[in-house]
Amino acid sequence: MSANAAGPDATTPDAAGPDPAAATAPLLVELVALAHRRLTGGLAATLAEEDCTVDQWRVLRALADGQGHPMGELAQSLLIPQASLSRLVDALADTGQVYRRHDDRDRRRITAHLSRQGRTRLARLDALAAAHDAAVRAACALPDPAGPLARLAAL
Repeated sequence: MSANAAGPDATTPDAAGPDPAAATAPLLVELVALAHRRLTGGLAATLAEEDCTVDQWRVLRALADGQGHPMGELAQSLLIPQASLSRLVDALADTGQVYRRHDDRDRRRITAHLSRQGRTRLARLDALAAAHDAAVRAACALPDPAGPLARLAAL
């Protein structure tokens, strides 16, 4: 019996349609999304011990440069919807970690700033986050800094 009589050769692309293994192989976006969820879930649990969310910690970190940031700029840089950011800053302001003030150059603009109390709290939170980060890097044998991830984040 010839090879053609037995049916199409299983190694040809047309034999069985698309390669099922290729269809189920995760795409980069899926891997990054899964890694993001696991990393932030672990960090969220760590920060929850200090009654802080990941987004609150990110806002505090963004304000740590001492420059003061308009809400729109902060929302854009943190990729947080402006309404959500306003609620986050309100909550941080209610606990004295953040304050708002009019911009010195444009009185119509309001900027958010990290308070002394916020800076003290951020130091504790950063220590927890750094320990979490070090544990993840060690478990995954990631270089410090993780170049490919930094390049992806900059896209």
